[in-house]
Amino acid sequence: MSQFGEILIGILILAGALISALSAFGLIRLPDVYLRSHAATKSATLGVLLILLGVFLYFAFYLDHVSAKLLLGILFVFVTAPVAGHLNGRAAYRTGVPLWKKSVQDDWAQQSLEQEKGE
Repeated sequence: MSQFGEILIGILILAGALISALSAFGLIRLPDVYLRSHAATKSATLGVLLILLGVFLYFAFYLDHVSAKLLLGILFVFVTAPVAGHLNGRAAYRTGVPLWKKSVQDDWAQQSLEQEKGE
């Protein structure tokens, strides 16, 4: 179990770091605030969760310590990061930040029209 655990923990932490690096690359490379928000929210959340899971398993298997703080950190990131990304995108849309010129679909436009008619 010792060598398998080390390999599993190493893979989890390495995968989390690579996904986080990919997220940083997406923040630099993607053309508009909505796509950047997607990169920051989805991949960075997965990257951080994998790193925290690897650290949690390290503490559990090698230090014989179950860390409630790490479990709370995993739960907190899992719950709050997607909500924050959605709210950032929605705030950008409501303040008039334009979509990328090659965007083919605007899902919030129809919803905005329906809300204006209902008010």
